[in-house]
Amino acid sequence: MHVVLLGSSPLLVHDGLNESLMGRFELIRADHWSYPEMHEAFSFSLDEYIYFGGYPEPAATGLIRNEARWRAHVVSSLIEPSINQDVLALNRVDRPALLKQLFWLGCDYSGQILAFDNMAINLREKNEGNEAHTGTIAKYLDLLGKAGLVTGLQKYSGSMLRQRTASPKLLALNNALMAVASGYDYSAAKADRSLWGRMVETAVGAHLLATSPPGTLTYWRKGKLEVDFVLSRGSLLTAIEVKSGGGGRRLPGLHAFAKAHPNCKSLLVGEEGIPLVEFLSVPADHWLIPP
Repeated sequence: MHVVLLGSSPLLVHDGLNESLMGRFELIRADHWSYPEMHEAFSFSLDEYIYFGGYPEPAATGLIRNEARWRAHVVSSLIEPSINQDVLALNRVDRPALLKQLFWLGCDYSGQILAFDNMAINLREKNEGNEAHTGTIAKYLDLLGKAGLVTGLQKYSGSMLRQRTASPKLLALNNALMAVASGYDYSAAKADRSLWGRMVETAVGAHLLATSPPGTLTYWRKGKLEVDFVLSRGSLLTAIEVKSGGGGRRLPGLHAFAKAHPNCKSLLVGEEGIPLVEFLSVPADHWLIPP
């Protein structure tokens, strides 16, 4: 028996396995480092994790104490190799510049719902008028997600067909990517409550995605009502709202979703709810229990 353990990109591991080793391999996911891992290894505070994310190397070498060098390291040693070697070198990508622009767009809009048409408009402007086809954008977003960079969450609707055609919710899979894309340093990011709120939501979403089975994490929106994340498996359903600031407990989206789905369990994470440290310390399945 030969056992091979690989630390390569998911795209590289998948390449050829389904044909050459069908039924004779097991894929074990190794996602970005979690908050408990970064806290235990490098004494990261919660706020440091929300900004600097789950990359151990720059934390171990102290680069996070020099933010200019840290940002350069993330771009040159993490982002560019992941895109150039793990995505472009292993897949047919006819428009590599478009894929790279989609990556930065996804980081910039992380935590927000953006229609494929709107993405095409944004990317067309950056491509000096060259049209970006929505099908191409969807394909490239899927590749970026498989590479552990940026993904698009599908909308929960109870119907697989409607779920696949709805606008995705963009999500950076490591908060360091969003921090670098924002152009804000650590202090400025914390001072901007809108940006910091999206960074908190991104950290929660990335954690849920990393610790839940594929296809079980979505979001929900109906008109102006929205729920940040929805976990579903079989008859189990949990709606999750992330709240990083004050302003009381008014959560119309969560109440509307719970009313439409009586079997749903509702959770508030952050201010006035489950503490972020607690939520980021347990896997998604912990919250997927009957109401």
